[in-house]
Amino acid sequence: MATASIQAPIEEFIKALRASDVRVSPAEAIDAHRALIEIGYSDRTLMRDALCITLAKSEEEVARFDEVFDAFFARDAFRPETRTPQSAEGPAAGGEPQSAADLPLAQMLLDGDTVSLNQMMEAAARRARSTDVRLNTQRNLLSRRILDEMGLRELEELIQRLREMGMPRDAALADRLAERREALFEEASRFVDRQMLLYASETGRRMRETLLGQAKLTAVEPEDMRQMEALVKRMAKRLATRYSRKRHRADKGKLDVRKTIRKSMGYGGVPFDIIWKTETIEKPKIVAICDVSRSVAAAAQFMLLFLYSLNEVIEKLEAFAFSDRLIRVGDILEAEELDAAIASIIKKIGMRPTDYGRALVDFTELHRDDLDRHTTVIILGDGRSNYSNPRLDIMRELSHRARAVIWLNPEPETYWGQGDSRMDQYKRFCNVAKVCNTLNQLERIIEDVLRTYMPR
Repeated sequence: MATASIQAPIEEFIKALRASDVRVSPAEAIDAHRALIEIGYSDRTLMRDALCITLAKSEEEVARFDEVFDAFFARDAFRPETRTPQSAEGPAAGGEPQSAADLPLAQMLLDGDTVSLNQMMEAAARRARSTDVRLNTQRNLLSRRILDEMGLRELEELIQRLREMGMPRDAALADRLAERREALFEEASRFVDRQMLLYASETGRRMRETLLGQAKLTAVEPEDMRQMEALVKRMAKRLATRYSRKRHRADKGKLDVRKTIRKSMGYGGVPFDIIWKTETIEKPKIVAICDVSRSVAAAAQFMLLFLYSLNEVIEKLEAFAFSDRLIRVGDILEAEELDAAIASIIKKIGMRPTDYGRALVDFTELHRDDLDRHTTVIILGDGRSNYSNPRLDIMRELSHRARAVIWLNPEPETYWGQGDSRMDQYKRFCNVAKVCNTLNQLERIIEDVLRTYMPR
């Protein structure tokens, strides 16, 4: 098979893979191109296997590859088929309708040449750059561009001329072409829908995730919960990967010149043994204390989900939840699936009036002796204690015993200290006290926590 005939489809296919988050390097693209030169397109199964081996590198990417392959190489029957052969109408009188034969699109529609129409549409789509489609608002514009590249304007002019001639045969031919044109519109719309699926679905997902990342955690719609949970896990995975890479680079260390020179003295000053400086890198130890009262339960749910999704890089995570009383919830989170565990926690202790003083007392009884200078305490809550004793003495003790105390408050800072809020008092004992009411804010704060455990 000619190289040129292979190049355009494989380039478009690779572009579709990249749009679906399958990473394809230039070297892998070259390998795929060479594989297709050898095997061609005739054997679909062989082609699928060869491209999959070349381009997909994980189980997740194989699944995405299969979806993209089936969509990209799907070729549904072209629907604008001829219902009445042109020969049944006879040649048009006066010679002018002969121009239908001079217009390839018109002739293909009249002949019902679906194979040629398919090829013409795909070639027109390349000229119209259909693979650049990203938004739903581009659908109609892209459909029109493809049809114009196929010769739609000339077809419409031909239909108009035939009707203006006034002859019955000309009018009948114009009606037939108009009927085929309407079917062609539908076919172009179906084609663009497939292009949207291949090249724009991932863009739409990312745009949706961007909006969800900025949405208030305390006001997430029920229909968005599943997608929000998936987004939390992806964010956590991204942070875990980034932190693991930094730990790997830090483990390499730096050249210890003094020790290397000392070691080389036994070899006449020749540095046969290279000594590297070593750095101890701690994994974070985190204690999460979450207010699961009615006002902030949703935010607590996402923070616990986020932290427990970071299990690769967190050495030890202790989790506590409270409203009027505080309980340890780590065992619940480890014993059940995460989603079900969080629901159980909220059902068991959540949705009650908050008492921060009582919760702090419970925490010291349960975990005071385990706090040390390697532990970061993260508190999520609005600091509203229903006018009960806030137990600032316990907050002072936490700040002295822990590595850092970080308070995440879903409320705007202008609300702190208003009404029954004690945040203006609590924040004095916090290393960090920030507004946190979106996933993007939560991700940035957790990343800051991880960064503090990196060697300087």
